[in-house]
Amino acid sequence: MTEDKNRNLDDVVKAEETRQDPASEETENKEEVFVEDSEAADAAEEKNEDQESTIDMKDLFRKKKEMLDSIKKLENENAALKDRLARISAEYENYRKRTQKEKEGLYTDSIADVVKELLPVLDNLETSLQVEAKDVDSLRKGVAMTLTQFNDALQKLNVEEIDTTIPFDPNFHDAVMHVDDPALGEKEIVQVFLKGYQRNEKIIRYSVVKVAN
Repeated sequence: MTEDKNRNLDDVVKAEETRQDPASEETENKEEVFVEDSEAADAAEEKNEDQESTIDMKDLFRKKKEMLDSIKKLENENAALKDRLARISAEYENYRKRTQKEKEGLYTDSIADVVKELLPVLDNLETSLQVEAKDVDSLRKGVAMTLTQFNDALQKLNVEEIDTTIPFDPNFHDAVMHVDDPALGEKEIVQVFLKGYQRNEKIIRYSVVKVAN
């Protein structure tokens, strides 16, 4: 009988062990759901990281392209500026040579114009040397005619004699001597040693004079 009781007790324990606990089952289900949620969250996080990485790469390539475009644009602008500078330098060099040549031409033309006006005077002087003067008056007359012709040439060149009838003016006169004389006015020019000439406002030669007081 005792053996029968023990057998029945073992059967009850086994039955209890085999019977599931609802609370334990619910806990196991929750744990399974948590694991699944965690895995899903990890998968979603990895997906987001992949998407962010893809976006970062796209943005990086876009910025790289923009930078390359900017470099290319700057290189084109630099090349254009170099070309423009080269053309300007060439134009300036041509302009400098042209103006230098024109300047030399103007200078040569100016000298030629002056000499052209003075050549008749030279011709008359040479002719006068070939003529035998019978007297001093004839010689003086020839010299006066040559001087008149020379003054006419200066007049054609717009060259005029500096006035020495005015009081001494250092802008036109060069005083090399001074005399005190109460009978003369202040800064009065009393003697002209060398006539001065000017063309418009340009002084060609100052008048060399003696000044009083």
